[in-house]
Amino acid sequence: MPVYEYHCESCGLTFEVRQKFSDAPVTSCTACGSPVKKLISLTEFTLKGGGWYQQGYCSGGGSASTCSGSGSSGCARCPKTATG
Repeated sequence: MPVYEYHCESCGLTFEVRQKFSDAPVTSCTACGSPVKKLISLTEFTLKGGGWYQQGYCSGGGSASTCSGSGSSGCARCPKTATG
């Protein structure tokens, strides 16, 4: 469930509220009852590991330098060459 951050300009309080996407946004301060503004803050989303390119995108399974761009290395992003 997402955590939203709100700030009251009257009393200066910044607070977090855990809400569903379908819940109505908070409109008043929990301390003084004045109107609040929703803040945009950093996310907790982090990519870890070697990366999606090296592990799954390039069919060579190695680093990006193994693809010559000619289609001969079997890389999924290289076009297939037609043989006559």
